[in-house]
Amino acid sequence: MAVFMERWKRMGSAIGSHMAFIVPVCVATGVLLPGVFGPLKAIVPFIFAIMTFQGALSNTFGQLLQVFRHPARLLVILAIAEVAMPLLAYLIGSALFGDNVNLVTGVVLEYSVPIAVISFMWVGIYEGDGPLCLAAILVSTVISPVTIPFTLSTLLGASIHIDAMGMMTDMIFMIALPALAGIIVNELTRGWGHDVLSPNLSPLSRLITIVLITANSTSMSEYVLNMTWQRLEVALFILVFATSGFFWGMLAARIMHGSQPLLATMSFTCGLRNISSGAVIAAQYFPGETVFPVMCGTLFQQILAAVFGHIIDRLCAEDTGERKRKISAAKVLAKRKR
Repeated sequence: MAVFMERWKRMGSAIGSHMAFIVPVCVATGVLLPGVFGPLKAIVPFIFAIMTFQGALSNTFGQLLQVFRHPARLLVILAIAEVAMPLLAYLIGSALFGDNVNLVTGVVLEYSVPIAVISFMWVGIYEGDGPLCLAAILVSTVISPVTIPFTLSTLLGASIHIDAMGMMTDMIFMIALPALAGIIVNELTRGWGHDVLSPNLSPLSRLITIVLITANSTSMSEYVLNMTWQRLEVALFILVFATSGFFWGMLAARIMHGSQPLLATMSFTCGLRNISSGAVIAAQYFPGETVFPVMCGTLFQQILAAVFGHIIDRLCAEDTGERKRKISAAKVLAKRKR
């Protein structure tokens, strides 16, 4: 059993360290084989719940409360994700596609939706600040029924009514309840959840992430396989603009003198958006053309997350090594005291 668990953990580590190569393969597979992997979208909420639970096992209520007591970093993330990015998307999108209101609307909507739940997984892989990431996801989702209509109305004059109850239900089952369960397990077991259960579940979380990315990529199959020049232009713009979200998060973390935990957290929370909710809104309230810019994020977000995770690892290699040495030394000391 011990040998199996060791191999199991090594497999999880191998997946985490090769995400930059695995993710593009997942995206291509989903786009090319939508009939095979499309049905897997039915289990996506369950996948999110597992990922959130595993990530939350490393947190405590005290850590989460600390984020809200000292909210400067949380407010910076929300300012970039919910204010700066939608405004920049409108200004640049209008300059490039001003003659096509539907495309501009899609671009703005793509960056008006909440922070993606999967950012919690990426933050976990690259040793980010779990409580800060969890707080950012929760707050951005809670305020989205107000911020999305306000943003679209202010920038585009579009009036919509968001299904607040539906969004809250999704948040409860995919984020709130699994996160609460993970934190409670860690608290009640006095760290066993963090030290033992979380590392054992981590490989499973990374395996199902592969399934998640592949399944979500099937939504873009029709558009990619029937590409036009205008769609290609929109896709290239989304690629560049999505890249900027990760960059702004990293830059803000550097300005705040953050080490790897803050760098990873701000990069992923500023760069990853809840595309599913954006696609639902686009399909419900706007012409079909609006959906394309929103769904383009499916092609690029996870690939960019893997690339920026690799960059963060390289930038913070020395800092990470020193932190791991301190953690190992602390564990040895604790064992001696027992």
